Amino acid sequence: MMKISRRTFTGLVGLAGAASAFGLVGCASGPRVVVVGGGFGGATAAKYVKRYIPDAHVTLIDGAKTHVTCPFSNTVLAGINPLSMLERNFDALANKYGIAVVTDMVTAIDPVTKVVKTKGGVSIGYDKLVVSPGVDMKWGALEGYDEAASMIMPHAWKAGPQTTLLRQQLEAMPNGGTVIISAPGNPYRCPPGPYERASLIAYYLKTQKPKSKLIILDAKDAFSKDKLFKEGWEKMYDNIIEWVPAAKNGKVIRVDAKAGVLETDFDKFKPAVANVIPPQSAAAIALASGLADKSGFCPVDPNTFESTIHKDIFVIGDACVAGEMPKSGYSANSQAKVAAGAIAAMVMGDKPAPMSAINTCYSLLAPDYGISVSGIYSVQDGKIAGIKGSGGVSPSGAPYQFRKKEADFASGWYAGICQDSWG
Repeated sequence: MMKISRRTFTGLVGLAGAASAFGLVGCASGPRVVVVGGGFGGATAAKYVKRYIPDAHVTLIDGAKTHVTCPFSNTVLAGINPLSMLERNFDALANKYGIAVVTDMVTAIDPVTKVVKTKGGVSIGYDKLVVSPGVDMKWGALEGYDEAASMIMPHAWKAGPQTTLLRQQLEAMPNGGTVIISAPGNPYRCPPGPYERASLIAYYLKTQKPKSKLIILDAKDAFSKDKLFKEGWEKMYDNIIEWVPAAKNGKVIRVDAKAGVLETDFDKFKPAVANVIPPQSAAAIALASGLADKSGFCPVDPNTFESTIHKDIFVIGDACVAGEMPKSGYSANSQAKVAAGAIAAMVMGDKPAPMSAINTCYSLLAPDYGISVSGIYSVQDGKIAGIKGSGGVSPSGAPYQFRKKEADFASGWYAGICQDSWG
């Protein structure tokens, strides 16, 4: 008898589930719900749809067997954690919740016939579809910066090989070299991300290469939690970090990756390491499926996250237009639960409950120094907006013990949300 490994068996179960969802084998007793993307949004949506509708046939499709989280990826750049710490698999979703997991790339979505097609040649039918594909880089939106250039000047805005490449470049640079981070204009994934990255790279430089410097060339004049970041930089990295806003010639307008040069309107820079974070849009599958508008992101009903362009398709996470909610992992997780609840209500012929969502963004400036911003959101005047008086930001001028506790909270938050999404 041929011995089948657990990995092979899981793949076969996933393909069998996909075939069943399309009606090729068996027949699911409940609605067919397909989820595209296995990040914080997609994994959470698949899990909660199954919890809310136990007889639903839920299929999760992702192009990789393992998801690498963007949250906490900056700790890898600082040498605090290994990349393996960020890896999350779909075993619990498949084995504990009975979700069919298909490892394949979605190449087409037909909203008329309600069929999802994959690179591997599988066609999967759906009654409700959740699309949570994240973002893609807008190659060429920054002159000279294309996919080939990212192999020289990494963006590392998708955790994985790009994270490893940037870490290797930081390790190889000489003590006394300069690191430049080019931060994009809004909107983009994780608004405080470039500044947490600057902080943790500065931590690495301070402890390992103290003669080095880091410059942030910014396409904006303000950013999320900027007062708190600047307070921390003044305390810990005053001689290391320099932030150059757009008003002071900080916006990078072109790059020459082969020459190692970044240009603003009036200056040229040739750093030892360049981290170029380019403009972004909803991932390619969302664009190709006609789910996005001219903004490059996907408009949705703010109460349910159902696409306003195609019925029975729900877009969540970084790819959607979600009013004042930032593009963060926690937002995606929260939106997934709203969408799952709306799908359950629709399937049962009920009206979805009023939308309510939360978000918290923790940022580490050092392993023992954390800050945060949080908010609670509802639909107001037809748009998602923060509820007045809810949430808030870390206080300025807080003592070390407070910042240390927030850093601890950040680690606890990460463990908890990963368990909620994939556990």
